[in-house]
Amino acid sequence: MKALYILKTGSTLPEPAARKGDFEDWIIAGLGLPREALCVLDVREGPPPAYEALSAAVITGSHAMVTEHAAWSERLADWLPGLVARRIPVLGICYGHQLLAYALGGVVGAAPAGPEYGTTPLLLKAAAHADPLLSAVPQPFYVHVSHFQSVLTLPKGATRLASSIQELHQAFVVAGCAWGVQFHPEFDEDIVATYIQAYAAELRERGVDPEARLKTCRSAPHAAQILRRFGVLGQSGK
Repeated sequence: MKALYILKTGSTLPEPAARKGDFEDWIIAGLGLPREALCVLDVREGPPPAYEALSAAVITGSHAMVTEHAAWSERLADWLPGLVARRIPVLGICYGHQLLAYALGGVVGAAPAGPEYGTTPLLLKAAAHADPLLSAVPQPFYVHVSHFQSVLTLPKGATRLASSIQELHQAFVVAGCAWGVQFHPEFDEDIVATYIQAYAAELRERGVDPEARLKTCRSAPHAAQILRRFGVLGQSGK
C-alpha cells in the first residue's frame, strides 16, 4: 500500500514543540488524514523513500538554508526531479518550497525585501483560479510567513500562483503535480507569533520591527485549507 510521506527537513523551536508538537504534527493535523495513511521520514538521517512507496509527499520547513548545501539537502534535491517526472504529487513548504525550486533549476537566496514574518495577504495570479489547491481561496487571502530566504528565480516551466507585497514567488506549480508555497499553511497565529518573538533580535538587526510584525498576526483559515486539499490529492494517488 502506498502512503503519503511527510519528508522531515527540520524541527521547530523548543517552546512551541513542548506545547504543540513538531512540524510533522501540524502538517498531519492540517491534512486531515488518518495517521495510518501517512509516513514520517526524517531525510536528514537517511535517503528518501522509493518512488514506488509514495502516493504523495509533503516537504516540511526547516531552520536550515538551502544555500548551505548540506549533504542531506543535496541528496533530497537530486531525488525530487524523479518524483516530479513520475507525476507524484508533492507539496514543499517554506524550506521545502525553496528546495523544490532549486532541485528543478530555480535560484534560491536571501529574500530581496528582507525577512518576511507575521501574517500577510497574498494576491492570486490568474493561473491560481484553476489550480487544485488554490482555486477555492478568496482574493486576497491571509497566510503565515517566517523566512529569511526565498525563491529568486522560478524553475523553467513553473507557473507562479501567488505573491505578497514582499515576496514575488509565494506559490508556484510545476507539471500540474509539484507545488511550492513559501508560506506556512500548518502554522496558526500563536506559532507565527512565537517565531517573531524568538527571532526578534535578528529581525531588528535586519531592519524589521518585530512589534509591528506581531500586530499583523491573525487567523489564516484559507491557507490551512490548502493542506486539506493536498491531502485529498494524496489519497487519490494510492
